[in-house]
Amino acid sequence: MSRQPRVRTRTDASARPLGEVYDTALLDLDGVVYAGGRAIQYAVESLASARDGGMHLAYVTNNAARTPAAVAEHLTELGVPAEAADVITSAQAVARLIAEQVPAGSRVLVVGGEGLRVALRERELEPVESADDDPAAVVQGYGGPDLRWGRFAEACYAVARGVPWFASNLDLTIPSGRGIAPGNGAAVEVVRLATGAEPQVAGKPLPPMHRETILRTGARRPLVVGDRLDTDIEGAHVGGVDSLLVLTGVTGAARLLAAPPQQRPTYVAADLRGLLGGQPEVVAEGHGYACGGWTASAGAGALELDGGGEPLNGLRALCAAAWTAAGDGECRSEAGKALSGLGL
Repeated sequence: MSRQPRVRTRTDASARPLGEVYDTALLDLDGVVYAGGRAIQYAVESLASARDGGMHLAYVTNNAARTPAAVAEHLTELGVPAEAADVITSAQAVARLIAEQVPAGSRVLVVGGEGLRVALRERELEPVESADDDPAAVVQGYGGPDLRWGRFAEACYAVARGVPWFASNLDLTIPSGRGIAPGNGAAVEVVRLATGAEPQVAGKPLPPMHRETILRTGARRPLVVGDRLDTDIEGAHVGGVDSLLVLTGVTGAARLLAAPPQQRPTYVAADLRGLLGGQPEVVAEGHGYACGGWTASAGAGALELDGGGEPLNGLRALCAAAWTAAGDGECRSEAGKALSGLGL
């Protein structure tokens, strides 16, 4: 069940493995389970162990390009057995949002991949390709690197005529095997700049995606697992559920320390092995915070770190110092020197 989150000043402790505390892991895909189509190190083994321990695994992605069946097939090929019903996409969330506002059977101009088309048909809506097909709505979702420029022009023509505009998500970037590539948010900016319009958005971190996820999984005590603060972690905050940030995608240690309250995770781990263990306690100690042999404090314009041990515990101590100093804002203390000894 969801609950109203507090303003977080440190990560939480858990004496039990997270896979035992939560009934369902709501896992992001890109940057968490795989990158560039290949499984991230430790992901396959960690998910198998969590599943064997009784945790339900659901895969929740803002990427609207592929169908749930295609995503499940890919996961299975990587060694992570999954069914289409285990996959929730922003395409499904935005299709439900559109279906609530236009009559069944309406035409919807699609700028994106097959995942959007399948999700629309599931809601008894008809995908079309042209602004001249009299669409009742326009929807944009990530369509992969080969999406043609003319597709954006069709969206602009329709939106400029006053057709309601929807977007699956606003992720500006997406991880790939070669680095960070432009995401659907970058494509949405093309239409926004050309038309001056604003889309209705369904994907993380907004409520329509959380609603879609809970409806499809039936999770009672979910744990959101992601690599992005602005989608995964903020989405968990919006939904009032706990979150685990893994450092295998776009978020690095420095960005985590500067996170505003709505983007501070409940827990942090190097990778998906974090599901299999507990989380150490961060305790106040003098003018600082201690965790696993490290002590961190916020000095005059800089974060300070002393001690030794597991680097991730040093990061947890630094988070407590930075977030406490920032309160309900963003920490602006210099963290470079404190982080240099952690190798993160």
